[in-house]
Amino acid sequence: MRKLLVLTGISLILVSCNANYTGYPGRASYPYPNRNTGSSVNTEREYNELLKTYKPETADVLNDLLNNDDPKNPRTSISVENKSPCNMVLTVSGGSFFKKIPIGAGKIGYTMVPKNQNYRLSGTLCNATYQSTKFITTSYSIKLSN
Repeated sequence: MRKLLVLTGISLILVSCNANYTGYPGRASYPYPNRNTGSSVNTEREYNELLKTYKPETADVLNDLLNNDDPKNPRTSISVENKSPCNMVLTVSGGSFFKKIPIGAGKIGYTMVPKNQNYRLSGTLCNATYQSTKFITTSYSIKLSN
């Protein structure tokens, strides 16, 4: 009888010490993309990461728009209005220029770029891909919606 009590006690101690080695506290599992949410999950993650370090060029863009594309200025502005309910990251690339711009739902994103160049604008908006190539000579503005 005494052996049974000792074995039961040891069993209870071992069961209570059972460690969960598959998930550590404070460590979230990585969301793997699937057919329905993969791109929106990745876009949202990238959007939140960019927000931490992104510095908008508000004064330069406003000066460009108010000065009606000063011909002496070698740069001009690109602005994108996100009229969708989803956050997005717009990638602007061309020549030696590359920039990612986080644009919140219902917000406007903008940047300054060198004039007289081809630029590729791309991003994902509510699981839809946007891609466009434009030759930019003066300020350029578009509205995107889902």
